[in-house]
Amino acid sequence: MSASPKISRRAFATGLAFLGFGRGASLAQNFAGLGGDASGFASVMPGKSFEFPRDHGPHPDYRIEWWYLTANLRDHAGDALGIQWTLFRQAIQPGPQREGWANQHVWMGHAAVTRADAHRCGETFARGGVGQAGVDADPFHAWIDSWRMRGLDRVSAMNVAPLEVNASSAEFSYVLRLEADKALVLQGDAGHSVKSERGQASYYYSQPHFTAAGTVTIDGRSADVIGQAWMDREWSSQPLAPDQTGWDWFSLHLETGEKLMLYRLRQTRGEPYLTGNWIGSDGRSAALSPRTADMIPTATTEVAGRRMPTGWRIIIQDRGMTIDTVPLNPASWMGTRFSYWEGPVSFTGTHRGVGYLEMTGY
Repeated sequence: MSASPKISRRAFATGLAFLGFGRGASLAQNFAGLGGDASGFASVMPGKSFEFPRDHGPHPDYRIEWWYLTANLRDHAGDALGIQWTLFRQAIQPGPQREGWANQHVWMGHAAVTRADAHRCGETFARGGVGQAGVDADPFHAWIDSWRMRGLDRVSAMNVAPLEVNASSAEFSYVLRLEADKALVLQGDAGHSVKSERGQASYYYSQPHFTAAGTVTIDGRSADVIGQAWMDREWSSQPLAPDQTGWDWFSLHLETGEKLMLYRLRQTRGEPYLTGNWIGSDGRSAALSPRTADMIPTATTEVAGRRMPTGWRIIIQDRGMTIDTVPLNPASWMGTRFSYWEGPVSFTGTHRGVGYLEMTGY
């Protein structure tokens, strides 16, 4: 997040083969069909007016969406840890929601914990319509089986805080309380995040201002932790172009209080499509120009039988930034049915801080 078939953000193999995505498809085609035809589903268009708390909840007219949280933490000894919590909703077919087991939505949860010497991940699946998984907008509550992210007393619609998040498996568990004193951030152009020159896009907002405190247990060893967390919300029906094969994505917390979201979408032909947002310490977000930004791999690691670019140099010319990132654990492989690399990083250079890196399609 054990080696499993090389697929991407789709292809519910074996027991979930009814989704219709084959093992041989590319990552952009497999992980919920992100690059496939989206006929019958709602389209992402510029100019959306976001409404909270309504948009914290599901958007069943769109094919794919997720609620995604990462946290960079430290224990009482100062050792670094990371956690991930993600809930995906995938529509098998367009149209009005059907009742009970006839419901056409499938839910998938991923969770992970990472130390320098350990990476543990878990995954769970559920059908919609029968209460096994879902999201309530007001008060906010996202769940799949016993994994939950829920609003606490007086949860703010504009901050989506305070929250409590938990997940567990045979090898790990965590419970965190999340607080935020700044509002949500709209990514891209006022929440319209373009993914390719052909116009594929998603609706995308974040809460990058969480502080986190709680307990993490790995292999039976528990620790109290504090740190920073970042939540992403994204939904679309066709967020990738058919020739895009995967992405390299960063969310970064700078020691100065600023935040950076930056990623590149790799394509079978031509240069990767680069996009991102700079978030000031006052919470204001500004889209980055791809002409003044770059992501350059600087180190690789052999992970799960493939060579991964786990070290990166990031350059943001108009912000005077040149940094080098280092993974906390280079072997942070999510060995889930839809396998990818996901783990905490730190960085030095003109700016210092911590964050998360996700890489798919390798």
